[in-house]
Amino acid sequence: MSKIEIGEASLAQMRLDQFLGKLASNAPVPGGGGASALAGAVGIALGNMVGALTVGKKKYAAVEADIISANEKACALRNELLLLAEKDAQAFAPLSAAYSIPKDDPGRAAVMENALREAAQVPLQIMEACCEAIELTTVYAEKGSAIAVSDAGCAAAMCRAALESAALNVYINTKSMQDRKLAESMDRKASAMLEKYCRMASQAYEMVVREVT
Repeated sequence: MSKIEIGEASLAQMRLDQFLGKLASNAPVPGGGGASALAGAVGIALGNMVGALTVGKKKYAAVEADIISANEKACALRNELLLLAEKDAQAFAPLSAAYSIPKDDPGRAAVMENALREAAQVPLQIMEACCEAIELTTVYAEKGSAIAVSDAGCAAAMCRAALESAALNVYINTKSMQDRKLAESMDRKASAMLEKYCRMASQAYEMVVREVT
């Protein structure tokens, strides 16, 4: 996948302060989708840290295989979410251009519809990655090292926030789509993920709260 260039660096290559500076500016990207993806990447990286602190400890030998598997998936998800942050920026570019097309242009509606569809699809993919991340944070909360259990709770909270944030980026675009059948299908998919995985993340977080209080 090609990378959208912002200044001298792609989103994945930018320093954190550069990314946040762009986010805080009037630049078109990154926006809510990219921020959601970054939050998810941070959350799952934090879960991965819990796993790294667990592997190799005799106390957790019985669950080591599960943790190693979770760590491999977490690493892949972190990279996927960073790529999705860039993909979200790429999807917004044609949508931004479509809004500038004169409203009396006969081709505007078709261009806008295609752009809206892609702009909604990418945050759906971010949501899917966040759902996988939440499943892993549950593993870390249940089986990870007790000395890092608070970090597993933080990971669950951050991944839930990323999931909810990405959902808003789905809804804002499907709302304007003319293909209501597709829009409603995408909305149902987003809502189903929210219902299942927000609850799962909250359960992991509450499990950790009980452990640390």
